[in-house]
Amino acid sequence: MKNVKVLGTGCANCETTARLIEEIAVAKGTAIQLEKVTDMAAILGYGVMSTPGVVVDGKLVHAGGVPDRKKVEGWLAPAGGTGGCCGGCC
Repeated sequence: MKNVKVLGTGCANCETTARLIEEIAVAKGTAIQLEKVTDMAAILGYGVMSTPGVVVDGKLVHAGGVPDRKKVEGWLAPAGGTGGCCGGCC
């Protein structure tokens, strides 16, 4: 199971990002635990200055604007999956 955090204050882009991640996880059959982090101190703790931010398994993978669908698919790919140097993130 992947642990996914959407960092943001609840703005439209933050909500869209959370929905997109959930939608893709269901479509791919990937189990995720999705958490919406709205505490500004916690958000800044990840170094995010522009929301939404996305953290997957403890690693900041995105900040600012709604991420591209292909990026999200890469984040949710199983470790050792196809593509890129590290399992599908690029």
